[in-house]
Amino acid sequence: MSVVPKAEGGVRVRRHGALVNLADPGLLRELAYIDGRWTAGPKDFPVTDPDCGLPLGHVAAIDASGTASAIEAASSALAGWQSLLPQERGAILQRWHALMIGNREDLALLMVLEQGKPIVEARAEIDYAASFLEWFAQEGCRLNTEGITSHLPDAEMIVRREPLGVAALVTPWNFPSAMLTRKAAAALAAGCTVVAHPSSETPLSALALAELGERAGLPAGVFNIVTGDAEEIVGVLCDDPRVRALSFTGSSPVGARIAARCAPSMKRLVMELGGHAPLIVFEDANLGRAVDIAMDAKFATSGQDCLAANRIFVHRSLKDAFLTLFAERIAGLRVGSGLEAGTEIGPLIHERAVAKVDEQVRDAIARGARCLTGGGRHAAGPLYYTPTLLADVPDDALIMREETFGPVAAVTSFDTEEEVIRRANATDYGLVAYVVTADGARQWRMGRALDFGMIAINRVKMTGSPVPFGGWKHSGTGREGSRHGLEAFTELKYLCIDTAARAAE
Repeated sequence: MSVVPKAEGGVRVRRHGALVNLADPGLLRELAYIDGRWTAGPKDFPVTDPDCGLPLGHVAAIDASGTASAIEAASSALAGWQSLLPQERGAILQRWHALMIGNREDLALLMVLEQGKPIVEARAEIDYAASFLEWFAQEGCRLNTEGITSHLPDAEMIVRREPLGVAALVTPWNFPSAMLTRKAAAALAAGCTVVAHPSSETPLSALALAELGERAGLPAGVFNIVTGDAEEIVGVLCDDPRVRALSFTGSSPVGARIAARCAPSMKRLVMELGGHAPLIVFEDANLGRAVDIAMDAKFATSGQDCLAANRIFVHRSLKDAFLTLFAERIAGLRVGSGLEAGTEIGPLIHERAVAKVDEQVRDAIARGARCLTGGGRHAAGPLYYTPTLLADVPDDALIMREETFGPVAAVTSFDTEEEVIRRANATDYGLVAYVVTADGARQWRMGRALDFGMIAINRVKMTGSPVPFGGWKHSGTGREGSRHGLEAFTELKYLCIDTAARAAE
């Protein structure tokens, strides 16, 4: 047990013993970060460990006035930040990257405690998150590379990309570090200043990154973190005309509401929204490799991933063998605290998530699906769900129509390529699709035919800092990562300069 001072005086008891394992206790921050200062709010809110329910701390709840102050700080800092050479901004991002890597274990520990994912996955996320700082530090130096060959006599034409201005970033709880750096690194490298709002389930990871950003040399006001009630804070970010770009990762319905609210101020929007990924296993697939891919695509982050394979289509000739091996592997997954060695499935983020998963499982069974393993809550704790395999799931089941954020795999069969393309595309979502086939011509056909922004063929891992991450349809708009992610925070400016030598009039 440790005792922590409250921002307004007095003491607050913190009971989670794992926090004593932080090598650098200075990374545990409970105040918002505004204009280079750690800032209390009019009230605070608890952050708890989803594994055991123990409190990790109480974080400042910033209100509308505090959010406006953060926007003012970012607006005031904008001119100085964008006037720096891209190499100077890049050097700060590089130092930030180095500090993240140097503090990997502490950052991973905080993530496990507030989010619940296994420690191995948390470490991998820290590396992934840090990679965006390094990538955009370099890419920012290559932002202006376009020229125009003039079509007019006595004219030189120049096209430049210039920073949009203040960028608001709204990030989710399932990847609390990576979603922040993927957005912030691009915005900062482009010359924008940032006001970020992390999920109230997982604010500690974002605040730790703010601490490291300050150590890396980010000037006051350039990078701000406002914690608290999402509806109040995001409403201010949407309405304030000084915010010129808003990047959001979350559900499609919430994204649609944010887009509508931002319309009057004509903000640039980058939306990484829901997914409903198909995984298609053809008859020529290697059985063991197909099951490996299905395990990785479905159960990473305990299934709480917009890239998770929600609908698994297996050719009828391979279905029985696939289900036998898949069920065996799922039943063998180790469930428990993310801090325990060997854990593969951690808790879900809150009770609403558990209830939704359970509803989808019950609905599928009621519609004729067979439960081959799992099918209910797990004894490890109230937020745990047993890894589950449903077979012969009809297309009208909830789990085949809605995004699933939990450790439940839904399998159905198909007979022809044309059929599975039609069924896979029959969704409003279009983020990612997975295909397993040894047929090279089919790989190309499927890559063209599937209506998704990203296609992974015979593999799962495909994302990274050089990749334009994003989807079609209700899965979002714009891209994150790659040069396209940098360009999202810039505006084009065209200059036409007369070069003729003219006699004085």
